Amino acid sequence: MANPVPSNPEALSEAMEHFADHCAFCHANHGSGNTPIGKGLYPKAPNMKEASTQNLSDGELYYIIHNGVRFTGMPAFGKEDGQQDLDSWKLVRFIRHLPQITDEELAHMKEMNPKTPGDLKEEEDINRFLEGGEPEPSEATHQHHH
Repeated sequence: MANPVPSNPEALSEAMEHFADHCAFCHANHGSGNTPIGKGLYPKAPNMKEASTQNLSDGELYYIIHNGVRFTGMPAFGKEDGQQDLDSWKLVRFIRHLPQITDEELAHMKEMNPKTPGDLKEEEDINRFLEGGEPEPSEATHQHHH
């Protein structure tokens, strides 16, 4: 199958945002698969910059994203209405871009990654400090030692 999504900055930007929010948890922003989840899967999440992924056709990549891979950690992300999923095709464009991804793009993606409650509290504390306030005490600060 040919990719119906044109190769342009807008499609790449949308795919990058989608990947950072939905895929990087297992695959890492740079596609290495070197995350705690990605390394813990069997089989491990692939390094998508390597030939084993880059040599797949666009249709094969789309199929994997859309339908998942049975008996692995890769779920199906395609829509069930049977129509082509343009988001999946945009992700194919992004996977093709991974071998050339820049440090600036990776830094931008890091800002789009989901944040844990600890990350959110740390950001809040930093912002409070920068505005001249004190960080909120943590639970550990309230514990008394006898």
